[in-house]
Amino acid sequence: MDMLQSAALAAGLAWGSGIRLYAVLFLAGLMARLGYVELPPDLSLLTHPAVLGASGFMLLVEFFADKVPGFDTLWDTVHTFIRIPAGALLAALALADRDPALILAAAILGGTLASAAHLAKAGSRALINTSPEPFSNWAASFSEEALLLAGLWAAFAHPAVFLAGLALFLVAALWLLPKIWRGLGVLWRRLQAALSR
Repeated sequence: MDMLQSAALAAGLAWGSGIRLYAVLFLAGLMARLGYVELPPDLSLLTHPAVLGASGFMLLVEFFADKVPGFDTLWDTVHTFIRIPAGALLAALALADRDPALILAAAILGGTLASAAHLAKAGSRALINTSPEPFSNWAASFSEEALLLAGLWAAFAHPAVFLAGLALFLVAALWLLPKIWRGLGVLWRRLQAALSR
């Protein structure tokens, strides 16, 4: 695997982990087990039947948890402590056969990518949950899943295209995150005002 493919794989796994960790683990493992993609040796454990079973089970749980307005925000809150370290670990393992400095850099950048993707997803969903109808929540959830599938496919099949798309995602996240933060601040102040009455 050349450096461009390795970098795209590391970035794709980290980015995807911030959105849907269990889908990333299951899909990467399943595609490698079926021979569609080649994973670095240190990620080959994703193809083990026990790992596929556990990640597949959690993928189903997350699929349904993510469709329930309100519960999805609780799920995202708990997974802040799971998705980000997992993204750092997957990025490091994707480059585990490289120079130790590159492995550490991959872990640092992977955690950052997972964090950016997770915060954009979780913050957006928290704001969407203020809508009383469930359809916007479902649309957001299915859109995230489609984005994840397209991103993983591009990371494996077209690394340069994925990295260009990731750069656009990061620019959009930098623009969006302050707006999400302000929106969450407004919601928090309204909640405090309502509770203090």
